Amino acid sequence: MSELKMDTPEGGNVHEFTVSEISGALKRTVEDQFGYVRVRAELSGVKRAASGHVYFALKDDKAVIDGVCWRGSASKLAFVPEDGLEVVCSGKLTTYPARSKYQMVVDRMEPAGAGALMALLEERKRNLAAEGLFEAGRKKPIPFLPKVIGVVTSPTGAVIRDILHRLADRFPRRVIVWPVVVQGEGAADKIAAAINGFNQINGADRPDVLIVARGGGSVEDLWSFNEEAVVRAAAASDIPLISAVGHETDTTLVDYASDLRAPTPTGAAEMAVPVREDLAYTVADLGRRLAGLKAGMVRDRRDRLAGLARGLPSPKELLGLAAQRFDELSDRLPRGLMNVTQQKTIILNRLIGGLSPSRLSQAAAFQQKRLQATASRLIPSYERRVADLSVRLENTGRVLDSLSFERVLERGFALVEDAKGTPVSKASQLAAGEKVQARFMDGTIGMQVLSCIDSDPKQMPKPKPKAVKPKKKSVTDDRQGSLL
Repeated sequence: MSELKMDTPEGGNVHEFTVSEISGALKRTVEDQFGYVRVRAELSGVKRAASGHVYFALKDDKAVIDGVCWRGSASKLAFVPEDGLEVVCSGKLTTYPARSKYQMVVDRMEPAGAGALMALLEERKRNLAAEGLFEAGRKKPIPFLPKVIGVVTSPTGAVIRDILHRLADRFPRRVIVWPVVVQGEGAADKIAAAINGFNQINGADRPDVLIVARGGGSVEDLWSFNEEAVVRAAAASDIPLISAVGHETDTTLVDYASDLRAPTPTGAAEMAVPVREDLAYTVADLGRRLAGLKAGMVRDRRDRLAGLARGLPSPKELLGLAAQRFDELSDRLPRGLMNVTQQKTIILNRLIGGLSPSRLSQAAAFQQKRLQATASRLIPSYERRVADLSVRLENTGRVLDSLSFERVLERGFALVEDAKGTPVSKASQLAAGEKVQARFMDGTIGMQVLSCIDSDPKQMPKPKPKAVKPKKKSVTDDRQGSLL
């Protein structure tokens, strides 16, 4: 390494350097002294430029170093750098003369340890679970025998070959592969785009089930499947999705968001389709069992029918007994008819003997005497009843006549009526000059009220009632009739 000589001649001026010379000398000194280093620090101010370069700061509790990861190296990172993540960076130190500062050019970046990475993973898992992306109610059933299977994986790895080989062994189906990179920069976005792309396919090419798969690896290698974009795409997929990332012991967040988790990519193929030979054997076995059951049922029904038939008498025996009974009844019928005729004849003769002319005359004479006796009692009873009713009617008429208002008029009172013919009971009902009618015992006269004199009815002397001897009137009194 060439160094700037700073010796000056004794008694002379200090040597003058250009800025470029000083910057170049510093750059060479730093790069030669720190050719390749590993730095453990916390990321801060991570920024991705449009060119693909990643700029950030490496810091601890006392100092800060600027860092840069060029596009080629950034595309190979197994995870996405984020603020606050503790990492171990490998690279070289250099200076940036345009800014008069030194920085680290990072060739490789790894999480500082599983603890920090797992802490980030757990925090992301909690946040996504709080949104309900891992709920069991969101899981969709996997179709029993899909026609089209979509696979999101690397087209060059062993994973796709294992899946195709297992599908061919079990039940060949149509497979559509969406090639993606499964590790490194931009892998998560491409995987999420593949899942969304399959869901946008319509028609015969639309898969019935999706398989998202990759081989095993470290936490850093599988980190793309822990990215939020992939998890959200898997949870939002309308097509049932099987995750097969890593080996059985590997767990990523996409496993929680998928509808079914397979331990390996080969296991995902086994979950996607049944074994054709097993189905054929099962169908054949069910056919044999069905045929055996049908034959056994037919034999059982035939044996039961034969047993029932043996317990029944023959038709000849049934008809023979009926014919024998018919013959017996046919022989007994004429004799029975003759016996019934003789009995009825005897009863009829007995009744005819009881109806002789002499007995009829005696019965008629007896009934006539009963009728005459009843008639002799009926006439006097009727006359007494009529007399009683006449007396009651006459008494009622006398009472009614005594209560008639005309009897009051005969005692000197008069019935005063207004012009409308309404009876007037109080003096306050009339006004001076009003015309009234006064009805007396022998007639009615018109009158006019001259004045109204107030009087207390309590102080007026009460007239002494005259003893009027009630007159006996007949029931057919004309006045009584007019009252009714």
